[in-house]
Amino acid sequence: MNLRITPEQSATVRERLARLADGIPDLPADTDLTPALPVTGAWTNASGQTPAEAGVVLYVHGGGFSGSQPDAERVLAHHISAATGRPVLGVDYRLAPEHPYPAALHDVTAAHRALIDHGVPARRIVHFGESAGATLVLSALLCLKAAGDRLPGAAVVVSPLADLTLSSPSLTAGQDRDTVSKAALERVCARYLAGARPDAAPQSPLHGDLSGLPALLIAAGGAEVLADDARRLAAAAEAAGTTTELDLYADLPHVFPLALLSGPTPATDTFLRRLAEWSERNAA
Repeated sequence: MNLRITPEQSATVRERLARLADGIPDLPADTDLTPALPVTGAWTNASGQTPAEAGVVLYVHGGGFSGSQPDAERVLAHHISAATGRPVLGVDYRLAPEHPYPAALHDVTAAHRALIDHGVPARRIVHFGESAGATLVLSALLCLKAAGDRLPGAAVVVSPLADLTLSSPSLTAGQDRDTVSKAALERVCARYLAGARPDAAPQSPLHGDLSGLPALLIAAGGAEVLADDARRLAAAAEAAGTTTELDLYADLPHVFPLALLSGPTPATDTFLRRLAEWSERNAA
């Protein structure tokens, strides 16, 4: 669906994103950081529930495959946990260029398998990724499907880089309104792929077989350079028979939900509500 965002709401989101340069807010004091299961990663629980009671959100952070901001990721994980009513496991995957494709992908699939090995029903797992993390979620789903693994009940991908050939029209049409550029993404892809083909799956998910995947919610800003990646991914997944919904938030930039780290906005409240509804509907 196309979600209307007023100019005032857009300005608020952009102001909240800019404010992050001054520092990440502290986690609420009651956030539970105790590992909910003996599975390696950053556990964050604002739900008061256990994996046995509620399932788990497997969170794959962005950062261009080569960076991590643990403090910001913990705060986002707190919001994800509170919205979905589930503990969140953040995957501490290996980073490019020291560890290019497929190292990070292997780490994501290993984390999913570890959750299942420790008794979490696959249907109650939700995969969540933003930016490069969204790419890794999609790649992991393709790999898990090909290997015959039990798949999660649902997946939510925010601002996905779905086609590593960087051929979507919006990559050049929207650069004046976004926080990332095609030139930056070219560097990102080169570091990550390290010679692997950009037009092949699973590293470039849009070039894979998207049939048989879990229910897929795709969210993107209407002003971001990857808006057409989101549109193309949604169209291809739906054509392949995968339950898919696309939420485009008009005039918002790349990974706009990060604005909620600086405080709530109408747009980020809508996003969290959609995340909660999608998780409950498809991974209950």
